Amino acid sequence: MVADPATEQKAKAGRFRALHAGPGAFVIPNPWDAGSARVLESLGFQALATSSGACAGTLGRRDGQVSREEALAHARAIVEAVTLPVSADLENGFGDAPATVAETVRLAARTGLVGCSIEDATGNPDRPLYDIEHAADRVAAAAEAAKALDIGFTLTARAENFLRGNPNLDDTIRRLKAFEDAGADVLMAPGLPDLDAVKTVCTALSRPFNFMAGIQGRSFSLSELEAAGVRRVSLATSLYRAAMTGLLTAAREVADRGTFGYIDESLTTPELNELLKA
Repeated sequence: MVADPATEQKAKAGRFRALHAGPGAFVIPNPWDAGSARVLESLGFQALATSSGACAGTLGRRDGQVSREEALAHARAIVEAVTLPVSADLENGFGDAPATVAETVRLAARTGLVGCSIEDATGNPDRPLYDIEHAADRVAAAAEAAKALDIGFTLTARAENFLRGNPNLDDTIRRLKAFEDAGADVLMAPGLPDLDAVKTVCTALSRPFNFMAGIQGRSFSLSELEAAGVRRVSLATSLYRAAMTGLLTAAREVADRGTFGYIDESLTTPELNELLKA
């Protein structure tokens, strides 16, 4: 008997929510396509998340240059490749208005996603962050849309201060608390500078906090993050960048030296095929 997609999605959503309840913290890695998603599933990870930057990279673009339709198509390909719960990085919801963000959440659920993140960055370099009241209104609209889905859709709200030229910890906490009050299930503040800041943020919140690993010098061990109060750790574009680093190293060897030593250090086709069986 073929499983009902709606029933499967609701079960995945329940599994995803349960991960945030502990015990401890869990890692939610960010694949960049269906193949990398299947490899990560084969390694035993319990949930996956898309990365807007990695998605853009697969299209030969920079982060922030992908349409809502493209982001959701990318997410759907990953959802359909694995049996794991998948959440999506949906940037600022692809519009300024709360109603647009709410529609993005509804469309996300239709792809089979069980969660998404919405950030308070405007995409406008002259005014990089929404004011706190408008940002909270956008989260409230997203949360209302998520709850109306009745599947247990998990909404993550991101405060982008430390990535957008306003590294103010007090303001970051104010924003996260406003998003918490607006109905976000998980909070996130990429770019926190040290473990003391992470602990201060986690202590101030009553809902799970997602730490984003992936910034050199600002990525800490899982045990350290767990001790600071983190419940979820995402990897942003770091796995995609690691893969591209391997590509660049191998291609430079060929271009510069005319040798193919990288082949001896690479996965064989049978090994890769085994990983893709997930």
